[in-house]
Amino acid sequence: MSVYVLPIKVAFIIFAFIGLPLTIPWLIYTYRKYGYFSLWASIVVYSFIFYMLSALFLVLLPLPLTRDTCAIHSQDTVYYSLMPFSFIRDTVKGSSITWSQPRSYIQLFNQSAFWQAAFNFLLLLPFGVYLRYFFKEKRYWKKAFTLGFTLSLFYEVTQVTGIYGIYKCPYRIFDVDDLMLNSTGALFGFFIAPVILALFPSKEKLLAKAEKMQKSHLVPPLSQLLAVLIDYIFIKLTFTFTVGLLTSSEFSDMLYTTFGFVVMYFVLPLLWEGKTIGTSIMRFKLSNLEGDASSWQALLKRTVALYLPWLV
Repeated sequence: MSVYVLPIKVAFIIFAFIGLPLTIPWLIYTYRKYGYFSLWASIVVYSFIFYMLSALFLVLLPLPLTRDTCAIHSQDTVYYSLMPFSFIRDTVKGSSITWSQPRSYIQLFNQSAFWQAAFNFLLLLPFGVYLRYFFKEKRYWKKAFTLGFTLSLFYEVTQVTGIYGIYKCPYRIFDVDDLMLNSTGALFGFFIAPVILALFPSKEKLLAKAEKMQKSHLVPPLSQLLAVLIDYIFIKLTFTFTVGLLTSSEFSDMLYTTFGFVVMYFVLPLLWEGKTIGTSIMRFKLSNLEGDASSWQALLKRTVALYLPWLV
């Protein structure tokens, strides 16, 4: 079991490094597309990224301790298996079943060859489920099978080339059975996906809610907060690449940020019809309940309300 735990742990660590920097861009994208932050859409995308990383590391890890993998194999080592259905022969050969005694069939489940084949079948089954969610219609099953085969081929080529030359010799073999089982698993996942996806909101429901939200003139609080955060990040970035290059004192940072608050949250929306950089990216503007441009008094109150918590 530890053979499978290690790759998933590594995938989780890499996922954290990839996922966190993508959070703000992803939130901006979902709001611009749907008009609100869709939790379900986020779960689908982030779980897909985590799954793809996990599948890759399950195939590649653990890595050899040395680059000279040729030294740990004999000279007559064959790095490929082109005989289809070898896993069936290996499973039966390793067990002592008697075909006339059905009770002995249970021994098949004690064979490592059987569980290796089961693992390869299940490895890309979730990939097929994701493809069905993205493609929606059953008629794309050929495309799903092709993508599953292509992904499996990528895994096999990566292994047999020693991760494209990083290792001098392959540390795992190219197995045609893996291609068959991976591709079949992806196709099976594509066909059974409706049973799984029935438990979650469909893309049609997300789009219907998006259409409803886009008709509303009110912007959700979280979207407003993200716009404020974008503006604040812009203030800090401009400081880092201007004044910050000359001095690193806390006083200059506070003074510049104070000036940035006034310009970004008060002056800019006053001159730009209620827009700031953040609200422009998020596709909304500041206004009163009637939809008219905010007064300078309202903008000043908002600026102070944002500035005081930061100052404290």
